[in-house]
Amino acid sequence: MSEESPKKEASVCNECCNECCEAGETETEESEVKKLESEESEPSALENSEGENQEKITVTNSMDVQGDHFLYSQATEKSIQTLDYDYKRCNGCGICVEICPTKALELGPVHEIATGLDAPAVMMDLEKCTFCRMCANLCPVHAIKFEAVGKVPDEKQYPKYDTYVKINEKCLPCDLCKGACPQDAIEVEFTFPKKEEITPFKEGAEGEIEIDTEKCNFCGICARFCDAFVLLEREPTPDNLVPFEQLLVDTDKCDYCTLCKDLCPEEAIKVKGERPPGCEAPKVEGKVKIDDLKCTECARCKAVCPYDAVELQKPMEGDLSLIDVNLKECDPQGCRGCFNVCPSKLWYVPTDPEDPRKIAFVEDYCTYCGACVKACHLDAIKLERTDVHHTDIPDTPWAAQWRDAIASLKTGVRKGVDRAVFRETEGFKTQKFMGIEPPSVNEEMLAAVQAKIDALMPALKSAKVRKLWETDTPKNAAAAVKKRLEDLKQKDAKVKALSTEAECEKGIPQN
Repeated sequence: MSEESPKKEASVCNECCNECCEAGETETEESEVKKLESEESEPSALENSEGENQEKITVTNSMDVQGDHFLYSQATEKSIQTLDYDYKRCNGCGICVEICPTKALELGPVHEIATGLDAPAVMMDLEKCTFCRMCANLCPVHAIKFEAVGKVPDEKQYPKYDTYVKINEKCLPCDLCKGACPQDAIEVEFTFPKKEEITPFKEGAEGEIEIDTEKCNFCGICARFCDAFVLLEREPTPDNLVPFEQLLVDTDKCDYCTLCKDLCPEEAIKVKGERPPGCEAPKVEGKVKIDDLKCTECARCKAVCPYDAVELQKPMEGDLSLIDVNLKECDPQGCRGCFNVCPSKLWYVPTDPEDPRKIAFVEDYCTYCGACVKACHLDAIKLERTDVHHTDIPDTPWAAQWRDAIASLKTGVRKGVDRAVFRETEGFKTQKFMGIEPPSVNEEMLAAVQAKIDALMPALKSAKVRKLWETDTPKNAAAAVKKRLEDLKQKDAKVKALSTEAECEKGIPQN
């Protein structure tokens, strides 16, 4: 599905860094608006006023949908700029909406989306978008990508988050960080040989093997080396990031070669057996690859690493807290809105019966995107940002807008560009009362109608009657209601008769 807006002509300066479509300083924005307005009203006058360094370009906006991606494009004779919005990756944090200088983005029903509605959390008004890149550069989950072909300013002229995840020389590597990553952003490639590449399996070998559970950290190296080891996986939780819960040994596949004993970095394997002649355990080697487009710098990899091999900087710093007074109606098992939108998967329900909390979180993994705040319909989550890690803001015509946008991530106040148009409208004149009186109420008739309704209520409380009313014809439904009323009437008469008979037996006089 694609849509294309009518072509527009605009007068631009050859020296402009982004064909006069960037969100620059307030004065630049206002002058551009005035130019476009005057162009529409007096095109001939504008043509005469253009200088030697100005030319006309044709701007064409279009929108296309490809699977989970909304592609917003702006094409001119010089360039094609595209914003690729992956709505499935978007978690509805609303940062792009809050920083947009032209108010081209609108946040959708985030709570409904967080609890199961399949819809984009952010929609764009393409006519307002200037393709200034703010939404793409400051999206904390990389749900928006900016792509351009042709003459456009270098990306270094635009600031972005100053984040990184570095794997230092302490890394073995192992499987812990990969399994703990909530975004599947880590791949581990082991380059050391497997056991069968070093020595063949020896049939009928005897021996003993034991795993010291106190020392084993479930790094998974032994399982990568030899098929005799089996790691049982588990879903990592914020209070326990280890992705494995048990290490087993398949003795049918073990020939007690003792190589795993030397390979284990924690000395957690004890083996009684015979080492094959001339065989040595290989050195643990490999590479850890991190997908920058998936990684959100949540620091779970750093927390689970037993060897301090991860160096990391988040996009933002801050404080996350709960508003206890608003948690009375919180139903974390039924709602789970904050669980579903959090890219770090830091929310959990305490399982300790002595823990009185309904819901809890591990703030060490928070990236302070604010999606949980938007998703909570009880306003029970509070987030304050104290710092934003970003690259330098170069001295460009649009630098002031970027400084304001980044500052607003902490202050919550976005100055932006005010494009509102104020018009004076004539107020409504008061009208003289025409003397119309409201209709009177017939109390007797109202009482009669209420009596009829009260008489029908016992029949309508029957589930069978209601189902018949919804599924059968009105005639059959009316007959069912009538029969139900007659049955109730007969039942009441029978009860009254029995009551009278009982009173007579007791000698109670009847009226």
